[in-house]
Amino acid sequence: MIRKIIADGKAEKEFLAEVEKRNGETDKKVTEIVSDIINTVKEGGDQAVKDYTLKFDGKLPKYYEVPRDVINDALTNADPRFTDALLNAMENITAFHQRQKEQGFIDPHADGVILGQRVRGLERVGLYVPGGTAAYPSSVLMNAVPAKIAGVKEIIMVTPPMKNGEPNPDILTAAAICGVDRVFMAGGAQAIAALACGTEEIPRVDKIVGPGNIFVATAKKLLFGKVDIDMIAGPSEILIVADSTANPKFLAADLMSQAEHDRIASAILITTDEKIADETAAEIERQSQALSRRDIINESIDNYGAIIVTDSIDYAIELANGLAPEHLEIQVENPMQYLGRLDNAGSIFMGQYAPEPLGDYYAGPNHVLPTGGTARFFSPLSVNSFTKRSSYIYYTENALCQAKDDIVCIAEREGLTAHANAIKVRFE
Repeated sequence: MIRKIIADGKAEKEFLAEVEKRNGETDKKVTEIVSDIINTVKEGGDQAVKDYTLKFDGKLPKYYEVPRDVINDALTNADPRFTDALLNAMENITAFHQRQKEQGFIDPHADGVILGQRVRGLERVGLYVPGGTAAYPSSVLMNAVPAKIAGVKEIIMVTPPMKNGEPNPDILTAAAICGVDRVFMAGGAQAIAALACGTEEIPRVDKIVGPGNIFVATAKKLLFGKVDIDMIAGPSEILIVADSTANPKFLAADLMSQAEHDRIASAILITTDEKIADETAAEIERQSQALSRRDIINESIDNYGAIIVTDSIDYAIELANGLAPEHLEIQVENPMQYLGRLDNAGSIFMGQYAPEPLGDYYAGPNHVLPTGGTARFFSPLSVNSFTKRSSYIYYTENALCQAKDDIVCIAEREGLTAHANAIKVRFE
């Protein structure tokens, strides 16, 4: 049974603090294991990747690099209803992300000075896609579509094989639809190391994106700096703010939609109505009985789930901004009136008919979101995540002459006499 907390200024904050502890430092043993894997792949290349695949998966996959005709066949042989759903989702994702595309600019001045900025896509990006029990073709769309819009020249996907050594056909279907360039059958920290360092067959990439387990997340964290990454993703989370107009059936279903991800996922409801709280708890008990992942849901909700009853929507919003959740649903009367006050959230779902799975699969905004309170300073994956910018400066002799005294003054104040000299020497 999900716990109920009557907010008193202390009890709710103690619970939310416990939730935040899930996002602590990575276990030292995991870090040591991943560091060893990274170093081994650096030295051993593809053979090391294959050795780890054999060690962890029990057998080598049918392919190391999946042939292009196999990828195309996956699309040809896919369930047409599934293919249509992916294409419809991709249309929405593309339309939304097209609006994020940033243009460079040029700023000419009357004195001949020209300033500006160039924006272009990264050369090569690595996409990690889980391929076992947690195989998410939707993640292929959410990562590959904005990368393509940004102008990324090549997308290299790595994904572990299924138990039979074959590639997951749903993932290959999504890869074919999105135009992924190459697909390698490798998973875990060894695949991340191969992407970051490059091997004889897997090319080195500029950025790695995509979800994974703790070993994948740790590898990304350790290799950040050698390669860019999307973010350090933690356990999934949902926070719902609801008033007396909310439907307990919807609230319960939406809480469980995130609780089923992970035994340490967090599902929290904050409501101003105790009757809504009690009815939602009852709905969780009822609906969970028919769900295939009910054991995970129950453990997640027992450990990190709660219904908090507050005396006002204002305080509920204050708690929401403090927690900075990955997913924030606002199921209240006239939800749009609160949008301007919701400052810290990965993605915000407004009203009773915008459930979180709508964002996961279909609406258009990206489902790769900051977790663990990092929505205070991180943003969802976007087209800008796959671009780089360079500024440029052109000055005439006269324009530099006008600025030289100020530049020399600042440089000498900082004790950087060679900086000052680089200006002075031009006017001696």
